[in-house]
Amino acid sequence: MSDAPAGTDWNDREIDLIVADYFDMLSLELAGRPFVKAQRNAALQELTGRSRGSIEFKHQNISAVLYRLSMRPIAGYKPMANYQRALVDGVERHIASNPALFENPIPPAAAPGLQEPQPLFFEAPPVAAFEAIPPVLERIVRKFDPALRDARNRQLGQSGEERVFFAEQSGLRAAGRDDLARKVRWVSVEDGDGAGYDIRSFGPAGSERLIEVKTTTGHKQTPFLLSENERAFSEERPDAFRLVRLFDFVHQPRAFELTPPLDRSVLLKAATWRAHF
Repeated sequence: MSDAPAGTDWNDREIDLIVADYFDMLSLELAGRPFVKAQRNAALQELTGRSRGSIEFKHQNISAVLYRLSMRPIAGYKPMANYQRALVDGVERHIASNPALFENPIPPAAAPGLQEPQPLFFEAPPVAAFEAIPPVLERIVRKFDPALRDARNRQLGQSGEERVFFAEQSGLRAAGRDDLARKVRWVSVEDGDGAGYDIRSFGPAGSERLIEVKTTTGHKQTPFLLSENERAFSEERPDAFRLVRLFDFVHQPRAFELTPPLDRSVLLKAATWRAHF
């Protein structure tokens, strides 16, 4: 047992132990396997000499870092945003040595082609707070960019589009508009990318809905990438353009919808530069 004086900073060894323990508990939770938090806490007390409360606070601090990375935290460890450089560095070390933790692969049950027509639960969009990333988190957020992670996961994007495609058809049939349901087109698959939207659908009264789908395995406020073509199209067709944001896709898919002008709902920042000669 380590004898760590109360009020002293955690050293790298202690931080690596608690971060590894946190991710181990998280993997058990995601797999539906039971564990007892009190027992895990007691084991860490033996290894570090830290108090039960100090360990609990550190678990909540880790949850806060994961929330900023749009990763799922352990249920019951509410994020406590007291960001400490040493702890952020410990989370960064752990993810860097276990990159699969951040990739969030889509399980076979959510793979393209396996969705069934069903409604999709829509929530109100999050309130735009436009909060800046705390300086202590800037490097880790750049390194493990959740928006870039989702954009690179083509299987995730296609699965999300498929879910919305079927949900649009299902909603129209439920409204007694089988005729319109048959006209819903998955444009990005049938015609390829480039239209500025993914799905052409309709409202029950026949109004056109040109839907761009953005899917994430993260929480409701996970950032996403928007192409210049998509942004320009939203301004060209504000009457019809709709951005459907799917979130928590693997565990409990839900969605919200944004309408132009998009900068009323989200803070748009240039993410790339085009270089000409």
